[in-house]
Amino acid sequence: MSDTASTLADAFLTRREFLRRGGMGMAGIGLASMLGDLGAQGAPVAIQPLSPRQPPLPGRAKRVIHFFLNGGPSHVDTFDPKPALAKYAGRPLPMESIKTERKTGAAMPSPWEFRRYGKSGIEISDLFPMIGQCADDLAIIRSMRAELPNHEPSLMLMNCGDAVQSRPSMGSWVTYGLGTENQNLPGFVAMCPGGYPIKEAENWQSGFLPGVFQGTFVDSQHTRVEKLIEHIRNDYTSPRIQRQQLDLLRQMNAAHQKRRHQDARLEARIQSYELAFRMQMDAADAFDVSKEPLSIREKYGSGVHARQTLIARRLLERGVRFVQLWHGASQPWDHHSNIRDHEKLARELDQPVAALIMDLKQRGMFEETLIVFGGEFGRTPTVELDNSGKETKGRDHNPFGFSMWLAGGGVRGGTVHGATDELGFKAVENKVHVHDLHATILRLLGFDHEKFTYRYAGRDFRLTDVYGSVVNEIIA
Repeated sequence: MSDTASTLADAFLTRREFLRRGGMGMAGIGLASMLGDLGAQGAPVAIQPLSPRQPPLPGRAKRVIHFFLNGGPSHVDTFDPKPALAKYAGRPLPMESIKTERKTGAAMPSPWEFRRYGKSGIEISDLFPMIGQCADDLAIIRSMRAELPNHEPSLMLMNCGDAVQSRPSMGSWVTYGLGTENQNLPGFVAMCPGGYPIKEAENWQSGFLPGVFQGTFVDSQHTRVEKLIEHIRNDYTSPRIQRQQLDLLRQMNAAHQKRRHQDARLEARIQSYELAFRMQMDAADAFDVSKEPLSIREKYGSGVHARQTLIARRLLERGVRFVQLWHGASQPWDHHSNIRDHEKLARELDQPVAALIMDLKQRGMFEETLIVFGGEFGRTPTVELDNSGKETKGRDHNPFGFSMWLAGGGVRGGTVHGATDELGFKAVENKVHVHDLHATILRLLGFDHEKFTYRYAGRDFRLTDVYGSVVNEIIA
């Protein structure tokens, strides 16, 4: 333990309490959220857990928006052109078949053309022509790799840094390290139209971090703020009376908590009451896109993805630290039977995402906003076989090589990093594991991922576990 940690422990904890915190974990988390704990890279966290904090290293990004294409978009149909697939169309690949979740057959070329965009000449498919116009702002990683060809562990790996064990989500780590700039809104918001993705709230869990850092879920299919955030309005009690009720409730909870060694779950509940009270005015304003000029709304387009992307920009400019935008409930990009279903989903995202990039630039927010775009894995360059062995028109899951892109927030635009093999089955050049992606995101925010830790159950945990290297080639 560092000298700083020892000093804080001596100042705040008795010997018995210190042993409980180191060995049992949960009791210490509540105390950390009340008194302050070792924070990012050994610095004490402020008593108010969501108060804004400066990172220990210079960082260009101050906020994050993560577009999550849950289900697994096909890299060979979006951001990783593979003309060699046409040579082997309808034939087995000239290599040993890599085992994925389901049986696969012959090579299948992309039904979409790829075109070069911008001064960088980056090739992007016709699925995303408007995002293609922003090619010089993108850093496309074509050599991503995960570990397993299944949704559940891959979602946990991408969101929480561990495919098996329960860990805090990336958004929770970011709000733990940086706090938030608006105490009247959640620091971390996860929007998904129509309900939950696979693994539900585990995707934005706080894990062993204090509960105040967990993501706030919003079903963005709704348009009325009362539906977007349930129970946000109180039509029966004035704010003054509500404040008196909350003050009394806090006193009672504090007495209850004192007898239970600072229960972390109770402290999280107290914080949620306080946040809900403060949100009543600010949330109604932030989620109301009708307050945007018509010209701005037209740039983002129509539909739920245009609306939730515009809401995300309104949240970010109001100080929310981390916004995650899911495509929809369950796994909408999981196209096993017909890859052409990608076209509808891509059309829903293309205009809003391109509009966001241009909008952030016009507002002077682009260089301080990190945009992350991708799914939990890619898809095979081969057709999938059904249970009878007959070829489908879809592709199976592929964690061995896929694409993601980043933009803004200190990212080197107009960049392509890494490569998959000639046919797009696995990463072969400058491989980037999900741990490396997380390390890079944290570095852009001003953290050394190896030192950005939280002590739990006698161990210093971090988002990247014991792995990860920063991809310096995509940092400006």
